[in-house]
Formats: sequence, C-alpha cells, structure tokens
Amino acid sequence: MPIPVYAFTGFLDAGKTKFIQETLEDERFNDGTRTLLLVMEEGETEYDPSTYPHKCVYLETIDDLDALTSDDLEILLAKHHAKRVVAELNGMRLAGDFYQKMPDDWQIAQELLFCDSKTILAYNANMRNLVVDKLQGCEMVVFNRMEKGADVMPYHKLVRAVSRRTDIIYDYTDGSTQYDNIEDPLPFDLDAPVIEIEDQDYALFYRDITEEPRKYDGKTVKFKAQVARLRREKDGMFAPGRFVMTCCEADISFMAIPCKWAQSDQFPARSWVTVTAKCAAKFSSLYKGVGPILTASSVVPAEAPEQEVATFY
Repeated sequence: MPIPVYAFTGFLDAGKTKFIQETLEDERFNDGTRTLLLVMEEGETEYDPSTYPHKCVYLETIDDLDALTSDDLEILLAKHHAKRVVAELNGMRLAGDFYQKMPDDWQIAQELLFCDSKTILAYNANMRNLVVDKLQGCEMVVFNRMEKGADVMPYHKLVRAVSRRTDIIYDYTDGSTQYDNIEDPLPFDLDAPVIEIEDQDYALFYRDITEEPRKYDGKTVKFKAQVARLRREKDGMFAPGRFVMTCCEADISFMAIPCKWAQSDQFPARSWVTVTAKCAAKFSSLYKGVGPILTASSVVPAEAPEQEVATFY
C-alpha cells in the first residue's frame, strides 16, 4: 500500500513548523494514524508532542540530506510502524533533493508552501531558482505576516508566473485570512476563429494548453516556433516549440507540442516557422495521459522573434 507523504516547503522562519504543529493538534488530521515526522530544518519554533490528541507522531531529524538513502527512510518508517509521513523540507534545498531519496512506495499526497510576506520577494530576487522549485510542485501557497491593506498583486504575480493552478492564501497579522480570487485574463482571445499567439505570449500559451488541453479542443491556433523532431520518430509529425526560461538561464528548456503535418520533414530542425493548426485533447503516450495534439493546416517559414527565449513575465 502506498505511503502518503505530506510535504511542507518554504524558507527558514516562514511558518512551516507552526502550521505542522497546529495540523498535528487537529483531530481531523491526527486521527490515530501512526505518523513519521521528518524534520530537515531547525527553526526557532519547536514541536510539542504533548499537545497532540493521539501519541502516534514520531519525530526524526535529518541532519545530512546528501547522506540520506531510500533504505534509511524505509528503516525509519519500519522503526515506528508508521503509515504516513509528514516532511518539513529545508528551504535552501530543492524539493527534488528529498523526493529522489523517497522509497518507490512513498507518494506525495500534498505539498504546501509557506512564505513570509516580508522576505519572500527578496528571496525571489536573489534565489529565484529555489522559489520557482517550490512553486512548481505546491498545491497551495500561504503568504503569512501580511499587513491588512497591503498590495497583494506582487505576491499574486509571483505565483502566477509559475502556476495558474496553485491556490493562494493571504494570512494577515490581525488573524484573518483571505483566498486569492484575482482573475488573470489570457493575453489572447480564446473565442477568436484563429487564436493568434504573439511572440511574447508563447510561454503563457504553452502552460495553459498543457494544463487545460480540453479548453482548446477543436480550436485553431497560430504561433511562431522552432522545428523539433519527436524523440520517437513518427511519420508525418514534428514538435513545434520554443526555448522557455522559467526562472534563470540555468532553467531553460524546450517546450513543444506534438503536431501532425504531412510535410514534417520539409523544414530543418531549429528553423523558425509559423504554424496554424487545429487543437485536439487526446490521450497520448507522449504525455502519459491526455494532452494537446495539433493538426497543422499551414506551416510556413518565419523570421526568428526579437527575443528567441520565451519567458512567463
């Protein structure tokens, strides 16, 4: 049976320990299930097991993540006969540094990110790769220590530059909380006969069509891209896309959409083309699930855009 892992990320003093402590004090979560609590960062707040409704939480501190192995984690789980894991991750490490160590039967059940509103924008300016890493995987981000009346737009944009699906909560110093309900209209018209994607909007388009492919089912799109071949060559198909920078130059990757086109071998790899194609949301082994598949009606040579690497902002 899979072992659910509840992961809590964020930088030091962002409020992770306080939230986990309150969660373990709540009978709705702490229902008597034996829980392994893994702590990988030592902050000012300490855990107090005496307040838990059930004495079934077993704390283990991970001092050296690099030396940790999957076998070590299995031993800790067996030692306490635990059925689930709560993990407080180290904010100065990539989340994947821990996830890659997890045994095969450990599965992320939920990942939450906690941010101190007074410091997170500075972290983003100076350590954006670490911030983006945490935003990419979390289901919800909590901005705490917010002053009532503060402008939330910089925090909203910080999250939405990486994910449109992540829930956002603002936790104010007066004890109140507020869900983010700011609408983010797309910079292109989804109801147009042909949805034209401007060069600067490719990253947003790619993220939106891959996150919600059914929204584009049956629609026609037009965009500029570079020609790429599919790893598993398929006759009459290629993968138009662009290099996209998520956070920094070290995090540039090629983001492309499979496209049917009878003359797919007509253009050399990395050449620029303008693609007009109809979208379909289909199951594909390329996605290991449902994703967008294009069928081109036109593929013509094009000039490279002024900014060849696309960004989300």
